[in-house]
Amino acid sequence: MAEPGVTASQLLTSPERIAAILTFLDETNRLKDTLRSGHTPEGRRESTAEHSWRLCLLAILLGKELEDIDLLRLVKICIVHDLGEAISGDVPATEQRAGDDRPARERADLLTLCAHLPEDLKAEVIMLWDEYAEARTPEAVIAKGLDKIETMLTHTTGDNPADFDYRFNLAYGVEATDRHPLLAAIRAHVDARTSNLASEADR
Repeated sequence: MAEPGVTASQLLTSPERIAAILTFLDETNRLKDTLRSGHTPEGRRESTAEHSWRLCLLAILLGKELEDIDLLRLVKICIVHDLGEAISGDVPATEQRAGDDRPARERADLLTLCAHLPEDLKAEVIMLWDEYAEARTPEAVIAKGLDKIETMLTHTTGDNPADFDYRFNLAYGVEATDRHPLLAAIRAHVDARTSNLASEADR
């Protein structure tokens, strides 16, 4: 929303506003170099930016099945949910523990990233991140579930190390994927893939 007496077009053409947005983009560009534990089909470690991109693509592809979901809001949540990792990096799924300080640290890093954004954009990004973290809306519930599913899909399609534990997938993120029938249905397919890969790895 434009400030009193200022039109939307004037806001968009403000040199200060443009500079602030570009500074934020420069800082978040670090996500391209923030590596995760998952591997690509060619065997290199994926980046957080790549994970977020495919998470958004997954959300878009499921849009018609999510009739009561605000798709634009869902995609926005998916885009911002890992922005804090641009500073402190990713904690591998296998090392995440309930009660650790990861959420608080990521939120603090997000605030640092947003420091130079115009107040309206800063408020929106932080609100979307908090919505995801607390899973307090239907869109956030779907985003959290799809986040787990995208990670699991990466584990089943990557060129993984020889000692990769495929069975980790079977217990990963169950609470998040049990919160919506579509999430549970997709998970069933991914679990079947995982079980097949685990059986092959045991041979």
